[in-house]
Parts: sequence; structure tokens; C-alpha cells
Amino acid sequence: MAVVHSPSSSEAAAVALECRGAHTPEDLSQHYGIREAVFVIEQGIFEGSDRDAVDTSPDSHLVVGYVDGVPAGTVRFYPVHGEERGETLWKGDRLAVLSEHRHAGLGGPLVRYAVGTAGALGGDRMIAYIQPDNVVFFKRLGWTPVGEPMPYVGIPHQKMSIPLR
Repeated sequence: MAVVHSPSSSEAAAVALECRGAHTPEDLSQHYGIREAVFVIEQGIFEGSDRDAVDTSPDSHLVVGYVDGVPAGTVRFYPVHGEERGETLWKGDRLAVLSEHRHAGLGGPLVRYAVGTAGALGGDRMIAYIQPDNVVFFKRLGWTPVGEPMPYVGIPHQKMSIPLR
């Protein structure tokens, strides 16, 4: 499943945005490379690598976002085992866009791809832990804060959720 977004004429820079699952070795290399550039090198959240067991789970979905055909962003999402309030939960994380492409508007399509795909796969609700600077962005996409900010991977994050259906 690929989602393509062509900005309207009112958007400043007309770019082609595409999101698709990372399945080939090349796709996976792009996905992990973007995450390393953002979370390890730029933000210093992880030391050495941000990879974990979720990356190799057959239930996980790894996605690459492209700006004019150039790999520029990622998101990862997966079902969370167990239910909350009788709902089938999914979790989204590792949303990253390379700094030189953050003006292109790729973040929204990446989040919508994750939400839409998880809903199509039977999910009821998605949760994510969002860095405080990105909470307003997620609210604009229909997400709701849950509780108060808390430490997540050593820095403050706001738990947020969105219905998938």
C-alpha cells in the first residue's frame, strides 16, 4: 500500500510525497538510516542504534516516506498485545523526517499512513508517545493527549491516542 500526496497549488513548494512499506533490503536500509540520522546522531536519544526487537517482529510495519522520490522520513507501527477498554490497540513510534526535508510536509502523510493502515488491519485505537514540541502537530491530525507528560526513552513525552475507525 502506497499513499501519494501531491500538494495543492496553494502550498508553497510543490513536492510529491509518497509513503510505502519498507520490505526490500534497500527500503530497510533507508528506513534505518533515517532513524539513525534523526534519533542517534541529531537528537542523541539513543546511543549507537535505536533498533530493538520490535523491528524484527512480523507484526511490525516499517515505512519510508519520500519527498520527490528521495527517502526523507520514517514511521513504525505495530499491534500492542492486550486490549485497553476492550479495544485492539496499535502503537506508532519512530516518526522521523530528515532535517533538510522538514519543510516539505511529509510528517502528516506518514502519520496518516500509519493510522489508516492500522485501522484497515482491524485496529480500534493507536497510541504514541510524542515529544512536547510535536503535540500541537498531532492534535491537528486528530490525536488527543492522554494524561500528563512522562519520561520516555529518558526525555519528556506526551502519550496521545487516536481512534482508528
